[in-house]
Amino acid sequence: MRRVTRSRPAHAVIAFCVRGLIVGVRSLGEKRAGRVAGSVARFIGRFVPESKLARRNLAVAFPEKSDAEREQILQGVWNNLGCTVAEYVFLDKLVDIDPERLGEGRIDVVGVDQFLAMRDDGKPGIIFSAHLANWEILAVVAARFGLPVVSLFRAPTNNVIAEDLMRQREQMMGKLVASNRGATFEVGAALDRGEHIGMLCDQHHSRGPKVPFFGRLVHANPLVARLARHYDCPVHGARTIRLPDGRFRVELTPPVDMPRDEEGLIDVDAGTAKVMSVVEGWVRENPEQWLWLHNRWR
Repeated sequence: MRRVTRSRPAHAVIAFCVRGLIVGVRSLGEKRAGRVAGSVARFIGRFVPESKLARRNLAVAFPEKSDAEREQILQGVWNNLGCTVAEYVFLDKLVDIDPERLGEGRIDVVGVDQFLAMRDDGKPGIIFSAHLANWEILAVVAARFGLPVVSLFRAPTNNVIAEDLMRQREQMMGKLVASNRGATFEVGAALDRGEHIGMLCDQHHSRGPKVPFFGRLVHANPLVARLARHYDCPVHGARTIRLPDGRFRVELTPPVDMPRDEEGLIDVDAGTAKVMSVVEGWVRENPEQWLWLHNRWR
């Protein structure tokens, strides 16, 4: 059965259904689609095992909170995920930012000077982020400021859907690199050309160093610190915050002060811990907007 679902015809059928679903979501309109998707996600969340995992994660991260408080966060997690899925269909319209007329659209930007400095300094740079709010918005906003970012992403196993996503995303965001075995070489080549790399760094990485995260050690992705050590380039953090009334805030930090070893090079383990400490701070501010549904504490 597994081989059948991985076949090209099966992928084509599934992709056809997904395309039809996208048309249906678009017909609802942006606001209604978000409300419906959030409600559906909260309903589904009652029955899937990921909710049980999320409750364990929240208990580890927030032992001081009551069960009711953690349950409220979980409901927000499912609502945020549903809205994010629906918003992807409208992403080109959602990011209505005009760099010449800031404050008039639905996206507030903190760190405009950082976007412009990275765009104009002629140096390579690394931007790390996390699965917060609608994380897809970040690369689109960067592109609107003339800062195309080479983004690492996890491609769907369905090749047809993956091709659709690549084509649609690259029209709005810039170049995408699937996070497979050859990704490091593509990323390195981009940095050699003086380009900027964007990556999500908040999920489990089995071969990564153990660093603190919400009071416990987790295996974290060391790629940000490794690349920064090799290229000695600036590292910035970026996040999206979901605001009321369908608005968002995008924040790009100044360069993060990465720890260095005795030779003056960026320390990979300590640098990875620094990155994760930034992510933890973000999550603590808006816990209902982070993806607690993956197995972070293994």
